[in-house]
Amino acid sequence: MKHKFSYEWTLKDANFTKDKGTVFSCFACGGGSTMGYKLAGFDVLGHNDIDKKMIEVYKVNHKPKYSFLESITTFAKRKDLPKELYNLDILDGSPPCSSFSMAGSREKGWGKEKKFREGQSKQVLDTLFFDFINLAKELQPKVVVAENVAGLMMGAAKEYVKKIYKEFKEAGYKLKIKPYLLDASTMGVPQRRKRVFFIALRKDLSNQFMESVDMFQTAPKLDLKFNEQNINYSQIREDSKPIKTLNETLLKLWTKCLPGNNFGTVHKKGHYFGETKMHLNKVCPTIIANQSGSNLYDNIYPRILTDSEYCKVGTYPLDYIFLSNKPKYLIGMSVPPVMTAQIATEIYSQWLNKL
Repeated sequence: MKHKFSYEWTLKDANFTKDKGTVFSCFACGGGSTMGYKLAGFDVLGHNDIDKKMIEVYKVNHKPKYSFLESITTFAKRKDLPKELYNLDILDGSPPCSSFSMAGSREKGWGKEKKFREGQSKQVLDTLFFDFINLAKELQPKVVVAENVAGLMMGAAKEYVKKIYKEFKEAGYKLKIKPYLLDASTMGVPQRRKRVFFIALRKDLSNQFMESVDMFQTAPKLDLKFNEQNINYSQIREDSKPIKTLNETLLKLWTKCLPGNNFGTVHKKGHYFGETKMHLNKVCPTIIANQSGSNLYDNIYPRILTDSEYCKVGTYPLDYIFLSNKPKYLIGMSVPPVMTAQIATEIYSQWLNKL
């Protein structure tokens, strides 16, 4: 079955038409969403990030027209931004989401200042989403797309969702009653990765679609149902023998572990549950942005996935320049480009192309 976008591609050979509209990306990291918009035909004008290393790797790969190294909190307050940013089709952002992740401390960490790994100034991560909405209020793009972890829809975090809706409304935007919970594996991505997307249309533009809005909707309909065939590990696997031998502990766990399970299932204390052995006939699990652990392992040879295999799992281009960043870490931090490309394509065809 042919997929709309290829999970195995290169920047060198990509055809970025830049004819669908303009985008600016916040919390851009290495540019996962940026590449998705480009694949969908959009012109990404620039980016904002607080991490100097991410700014550097983004510049090398994307050569943005505008690049801003600063916190979204101060960036949203600026009044000297380029005029082009006040005429955007899409403002995109992925506010740091560790506070809401089911893998993190969740409620215990809410409202607390946290420091990023590169040593930037401390920030209260769960308020950055609202700084992002403040930027949307200032720039007034046609559409705002905000991505976050699935944990945002669970437990007490739902109260944050209510506030997010309130802030979007006050900024002049309309959204559907519930955000979109999407699984990358149904969208042509070789990875089980669930993410929540808030997709808001500016109120004055949404009024043009009012004939399609019924009593159960607060915004024009945007159909985001994707039924692309699963891409299993066997399709992205490379017949590569180990370059680096696993240490004795990991080798024993890898040998005992059944394909498709994590090493915690065979460790006597349940440790190493972040290390997962692939199953040839199953989709790879979510790539975790961890510098040292939480690796994915081949099921035939005792090795961690190669960098190019990680690129394919995350739909990153095979010729992406990672500089000093570990590919698995950066890819795990990013929205898979193909995931964004699928969403951006539907936003254009169902909304922007009709305005």
